[in-house]
Amino acid sequence: MSDPARSATDPPAPIVYALHDVHYVYSGGHVALDGIDLEIRQGEQVALLGANGSGKSTLLKLLDGIIGPSAGTMRALDRDVVALADGEDAFRFHREVGLVFQDPDIQLFSATVFDDVAFGPLQLGLSPDEVKRCCDEAMATMEVTHLADRAPFELSGGEKKRAAIASVLSLEPQVVLLDEPTASLDPRTKWVLVNLIRRLAAQGRTLVTATHELDIVPIIADRVVVLGENRRVLADGSPDEILADRDLLIRANLIHEHLHEHGRVRHAHFHGDDSHHDDPSAEVDHDLVDLLAKPTA
Repeated sequence: MSDPARSATDPPAPIVYALHDVHYVYSGGHVALDGIDLEIRQGEQVALLGANGSGKSTLLKLLDGIIGPSAGTMRALDRDVVALADGEDAFRFHREVGLVFQDPDIQLFSATVFDDVAFGPLQLGLSPDEVKRCCDEAMATMEVTHLADRAPFELSGGEKKRAAIASVLSLEPQVVLLDEPTASLDPRTKWVLVNLIRRLAAQGRTLVTATHELDIVPIIADRVVVLGENRRVLADGSPDEILADRDLLIRANLIHEHLHEHGRVRHAHFHGDDSHHDDPSAEVDHDLVDLLAKPTA
């Protein structure tokens, strides 16, 4: 998913995020991040992989400028994140960077989907025509135009996720941060959403997606950053490199070795999320993955 127009001789893309030895400790003393070194460049599609509790959501909040690091240095779009978290230039920054929370109900609070999608542009003081244009484009990208007059509480889980993403896209951000976007979705809805996320990448945006679902990673990302249970970067590489390293995935608690015995024969399988183990419907439909991997017209 890297930019096909960029050749090896082109200068590197501008740095969007630069983190050096970043720590974050919650007020109760819980250490969420314990020394993160990370650079993300414009146009990259990055998957943040890590088990629950590895610090993925906290890192996304830092990338969004909601919170500042407890220690270390961090810049986002050439701004100091500590200053952003204190409110300095935060309004303009949050037009350029949008975070989609794992729970869409956090972002859907208005009477209709259109009202939620229009909320951000209205806060910018845009003209009615410009607000409508931003909303129409965002809803079309996430295929929720037909839901514009529906109340958010009437929507399915997948529809809520798409509406929440549209509410962020209406601000036309350069960077989109997604926290577990496919969590709790049925398989069909999950892959529909994955294909829509690919559209965002095709538009040239910088995407950072936190997930522990390995099967979506090759489709939504060209780079993978693995957070270990020590709350540090455990690995950083291409999807092919990371997903082929079973020892790494086991150390990161992203898969586990499951032993089976059949008579006198014992063999091992590797599994990801246990919730899928006994659910045949949750297995990856490789024909569907191949279909979704084709470029969108």
